[in-house]
Amino acid sequence: MRIIVVGVPGAGKTSIMEEVSKRVNYKIVNYGDVMLQMAIGKNLVEHRDEMRKLPIEIQRELQEEAAKKIGTMENVIVDTHLTIKTPSGYFPGLPKWILDEIHPDLIVIVEAEPQEIIRRRKNDTSRKRDYETYEEIEEHIMANRYAGFTCSILTGAPLMILQNRDGMLDLAVQKFMEAFK
Repeated sequence: MRIIVVGVPGAGKTSIMEEVSKRVNYKIVNYGDVMLQMAIGKNLVEHRDEMRKLPIEIQRELQEEAAKKIGTMENVIVDTHLTIKTPSGYFPGLPKWILDEIHPDLIVIVEAEPQEIIRRRKNDTSRKRDYETYEEIEEHIMANRYAGFTCSILTGAPLMILQNRDGMLDLAVQKFMEAFK
């Protein structure tokens, strides 16, 4: 089974997956990390946050290479993004050719309130993220929903929208675990 977990940065998808991985024997694969290792190997970037500023055609090539690698894996939860905010606009994280390589069995969108996301990003000093306003985060969440429904239609994979509110991680993990039944 291949499960794709997505959410805007700061929604808490990594926290949820860390807890889920303690309960199921699935490998967690970060799509961006796979792409980053390829980009570093090609001397295109030095750190992750430079990736979304690469020319779109290079981002597509890296996406496709990563999808081919991930598409061979079994019992995997893929941590990725449905949409990536770039200087050119929203870039699709899961276009059709990527979905065709990965063949997901389930797509999970992790969401949180924009004010929670702003606070989480502010407290995360491990990344160099661009600042987004409440309204921009709200727009990004809606773009993810639209993209998520489209991915579900294209693949036939169910789409779960999972709320990850502050202080309620256990509830989000419990709901995620229901997908394994």
